[in-house]
Amino acid sequence: MTILVTGGAGYIGSHTVVELLNAGANVVVLDNLSNSSVESLRRVEEITGKSVTFVQGDILNKPLLQKLFSDYSFEAVIHFAGLKAVGESVAQPLRYYENNVTGTVILCQVMAEYKVKNLVFSSSATVYGDPASLPITEEFPTGATNPYGQSKLMVEHILADLHHSDNSWNIARLRYFNPVGAHASGRIGEDPNDIPNNLMPFISQVAVGKREYLSVFGDDYNTHDGTGVRDYIHVVDLAMGHLKALDKLATKPGLVTYNLGTGTGYSVLDMVKAFEKACGQSIAYQIAPRRPGDIAACYANPDKARTDLGWEATHSIEDMANSCWKWQSKNPNGYSE
Repeated sequence: MTILVTGGAGYIGSHTVVELLNAGANVVVLDNLSNSSVESLRRVEEITGKSVTFVQGDILNKPLLQKLFSDYSFEAVIHFAGLKAVGESVAQPLRYYENNVTGTVILCQVMAEYKVKNLVFSSSATVYGDPASLPITEEFPTGATNPYGQSKLMVEHILADLHHSDNSWNIARLRYFNPVGAHASGRIGEDPNDIPNNLMPFISQVAVGKREYLSVFGDDYNTHDGTGVRDYIHVVDLAMGHLKALDKLATKPGLVTYNLGTGTGYSVLDMVKAFEKACGQSIAYQIAPRRPGDIAACYANPDKARTDLGWEATHSIEDMANSCWKWQSKNPNGYSE
């Protein structure tokens, strides 16, 4: 089977491409490289011993998508391509809505035109906003607190309306919690092009001396140590969730939604301590004001994915920290060595 992976050169995308190739799929990656590197795909080929077809381009480019769909016989699309920084989305909402919402609409238009109606959508736990209770199940009310989360929620609504209008679509909406870690080889990992928006790249850049200290945004939350609590999930576990979702689409389930998380919440300082253990040195940090749009705690109830997909996270907090450190210490400048 041939799978189109949009945003496949990115962090989660590249790890998913490894697992797809290992499972025997043919993979075509479309990526505009705005926050990724084609070097990641070269290393994916090195890890798997298999080749990836790469097309540099944008999901907003409808003629390019039409050419891709006419050139290849896709069975399904895994849609990662999207901007993903909460703070940046607050500053640049129109950019986020154009890329994440309009881009997905154009992708779905072309999929419909070529009768490819199997889609795995990369959504986010940010669609739950500030949850009234924890852990979060898929039935919780949604309501994002920032434009990034709103863009993911808008796409979820669009996909629900699309399925309602035409029930021959099979769509899996995967709500990720907080992806961390790297491939066991240390050859691919998270390599933000600019200032990191996620915690672990920040911690690891402090560890390799690229940054002086970690800013911890808020220490007065109602959590066990005052810092924000999140459900950190190893990126390889997350990648395997996409393969399980593809298997589910083959059973023609219609529209399905799953939380991909571990069900365990760790605080920022818990992650710092785990990383200190992995790298054998202390991580300098300073407490900074809370960020707008941040919430105190967020972690999943992943039971539905376990029951429906036969999927669950298997990597520990130690695995996350160790693999992250292996990637960062081997690649202090990411893919730009």
